[in-house]
Amino acid sequence: MKIKLIAIDLDGTLLTEDKQITQATAETLREAMDVAGVRVVLASARPPRTVLGFYRQLRLDTPAICCNGALVYMPATGQILIHRPIPTRLAVRAVQRARQLYPKIIISAEIIDRWYTTRFSRAHHDSPDTGARPDVVGPVESWLNRPATKLLLIDKQERLSDVGLALREELADELTIAQTEENLLQVIHRLASKGRCLRSVAAQLGIDRSEVMAAGDNANDVGMLRWARLGVAMGNASPKAMEAADYVTDTNDADGLAAAVRRAVLDGQQPGRPLHE
Repeated sequence: MKIKLIAIDLDGTLLTEDKQITQATAETLREAMDVAGVRVVLASARPPRTVLGFYRQLRLDTPAICCNGALVYMPATGQILIHRPIPTRLAVRAVQRARQLYPKIIISAEIIDRWYTTRFSRAHHDSPDTGARPDVVGPVESWLNRPATKLLLIDKQERLSDVGLALREELADELTIAQTEENLLQVIHRLASKGRCLRSVAAQLGIDRSEVMAAGDNANDVGMLRWARLGVAMGNASPKAMEAADYVTDTNDADGLAAAVRRAVLDGQQPGRPLHE
């Protein structure tokens, strides 16, 4: 089996805990691309602006999957290939329901690559975009008047658990709701997912599913881990990611991705320890 495409999550997978690509990982991916002809696709919950630096660092030329699969674009040209935003009426319903429970909950949204929020402070926003500030800060009614690529609800963990439960009860057929961090609840279109986008990108590149490897660490990676011929969970992965993957490698801080790529692509071996023997 020859791997021709590797889909890679960013935070917790490609990146260390201090948000860096190690030299070993960068060199291994470069060798896989230059020597083995592998295409590398980044697949992240992040918006385009916070994916771009890593994309350029690796000198990629493939589409980038952003916002958990709600947006796919070509960084070189800015061309949008796929966009599955939340219809405005649904976004408004989700906000209204969240505010019924907790009126002071912070509402944020990504609309393509612009960041909108009702309130901003570093204590509440853990943005991977160092030093970045929102494009718009103001009442949600003033900016949530168009489809949102991704909706973000920010509050204490226990409050978000309540909000997530309420939204799933009312809108699970139309939206995907996931608490990916303690203080962050992410909401996207129900058809938006990394797995769906990976399938589309692979087809666009003329690569069969049997030639695809995916690596990730969290629940939002489950779709692509299951769809790929080889699904690799990081050693630091969540239980849901572990369950969906075929193999487990080392952690993101121990060059686990580099190890998996070297084994599977450059050495022709299995990419880690089998999870479901």
